Amino acid sequence: MALAPKLKDFPRIRGALKFYQVASIITGTLLLLLCAEMLLKYTPIGLELELGGPRGFLAFVPEGTTVAVNISLGILIVHGWFYVVYLFSDFRLWSLMRWPFLRFIVIALGGVIPFLSFFLEARIAREVKAYLATREAEAAAPEPVEASN
Repeated sequence: MALAPKLKDFPRIRGALKFYQVASIITGTLLLLLCAEMLLKYTPIGLELELGGPRGFLAFVPEGTTVAVNISLGILIVHGWFYVVYLFSDFRLWSLMRWPFLRFIVIALGGVIPFLSFFLEARIAREVKAYLATREAEAAAPEPVEASN
C-alpha cells in the first residue's frame, strides 16, 4: 500500500506546490535562454551577448571578445544556481506528496530538457490540486452509520 499525504500537511503541500510552480517557470525560461545562447555561441554564428561594452548597451560580439559584462556566461551561471532551487522545490513537493522516487527523477528532468518544465508544471499542479480537493471532500463527508437490529 502506498503512503498517502497526511491531512495536516495539506497547507504545506499547497505552499510547496506554489513554490514548485514559480521555480518551474523561472527554470524553464532560463533553460530556453541558455539553449538560445548555446546555439548562438557554439554554432558557426559564434556570438556572445555583452552588456555595456564599446559596441553599445547590449550587443552581440564574436565569441571570446567580450570586454564588459558577459550576459551569455551570466545566463549559464544563473540557470545552474536556479536549477538547484528547482531541485529543492521538486524534492519538497515530492516528499510531502509521498510519491515514488521515479517521479522525483522525472520532475527533475524538467530543468534540463527544454519545454518539459512547462508541461510538468501544468500537469503536476492539476494533479495535486485535484488530489487535495478529493481528499478534503472525503474527510469532510460524514461517516455512514450502519443500522443495528
